[in-house]
Amino acid sequence: MSETTQQLNVDRDGGRPPKWKIVGPGLVVAATGVGAADMVATLVAGSQYGYALLWAVILGVILKIVLVEGAGRYTLATGKTIFEGWKTLGPWTTWYFGPYIIIWGFVYGATAMSSAAMPLAALFPALDLKIWAVIMGLLGFVLVWFGKYNFFEKITAVLVGIMFVTVVGLAFIAVPNIPEMFKGLIPMIPEGGVVYTLALAGGVGGTITLAAYGYWLREKGWYTPKWMRVMRIDNTMAYVMTGIFVIAMLIVGAEVVRAAGVAISGGDKGLLELADVLRERYGVVVGNGFLVGFWAASFSSIIGVWNGVSLMFADFWGHMRKKPANHPDTMTGGKYFKFYVLWLTFPPMVLFLLDKPIALILAYGVLGALFMPFLAVTLLGLLNGRRIPKEWANRLHTNIALAITAILFIILGGQQLWKAVAPLFA
Repeated sequence: MSETTQQLNVDRDGGRPPKWKIVGPGLVVAATGVGAADMVATLVAGSQYGYALLWAVILGVILKIVLVEGAGRYTLATGKTIFEGWKTLGPWTTWYFGPYIIIWGFVYGATAMSSAAMPLAALFPALDLKIWAVIMGLLGFVLVWFGKYNFFEKITAVLVGIMFVTVVGLAFIAVPNIPEMFKGLIPMIPEGGVVYTLALAGGVGGTITLAAYGYWLREKGWYTPKWMRVMRIDNTMAYVMTGIFVIAMLIVGAEVVRAAGVAISGGDKGLLELADVLRERYGVVVGNGFLVGFWAASFSSIIGVWNGVSLMFADFWGHMRKKPANHPDTMTGGKYFKFYVLWLTFPPMVLFLLDKPIALILAYGVLGALFMPFLAVTLLGLLNGRRIPKEWANRLHTNIALAITAILFIILGGQQLWKAVAPLFA
């Protein structure tokens, strides 16, 4: 037995009762999942429909808690990674996930670096956007390549703090309409609001990194069933914080953008437009402070993906190479892990030279629509029957919640897929 495996088989808390810590893997996965695109979707929804879709935000938080709890529960209950679980569902999961993670990483790398660069280019226009994007990629690369999980977790906590202070603080400055917020708790879909309802309920905070939660549990030292209660608290509190963050963006959309009578465009540029509105209404300090929060949200996604998805790839490729579980090559800092960090950072920089042609934008839209339905459906298979100890298998209410989540993601994925490919048939 390797030294790494022996370490994993020994409780790192010395046998003491497990205790929840405020900063944990849940905060990491939640921070990574909420990026600039989610902020824009919520902002636009608030500007167009006020608080009418507040209930959808809360529903989205509940669905993410169910989804991520399922991924964490499978890992703790079985001692297996999510990819090991997928393999038990048949070879189709490997054929699906393998090409997906390679193509997705190439396209996402350029998108994430550009997103983090945009607020910096607005704050410091002396440097071109492409240069800032390269700097962001290199900074994320260095932090993940040389840093251990605990270091990465601390950085994420700082970025979450910046996000929280800037965006939630802005919501307080905007002075929310409390009576209207209470009305928004009543489920209803405003005319023309189906797409935004689906986006808020299913899309906010949902990426491939949700499946990375089990790997971060292992990195944290939470890897046996005795950590189940701690994991559930960790996951719930993280997504409650995410919910507060998203509601704050909804308030800003309803109270600031709507009142200003301006239209915020889709894409990350919508946040730059919001910064201009904030400068006009509240001054330069508030406007620039929001850009700092925008950067923190985007950069947390870079380091989260660079770390978490690299762990997923390392596990996947280790199994393809017949490596035993917890082999050093498949862990943080292993050669498979490092390969994917390189893959996320340097090849996508070529796309900056191409200015992201329409085919690549369409490809990213398609890829974003294909993973979440896969995760939701496979979790239903993994959390029932012989693949998980009976004690930790789904109860009826959990199956219902996961089924609703799966259906929602399939509908949302289909809608995003059509949005991406429709121009090809126009």
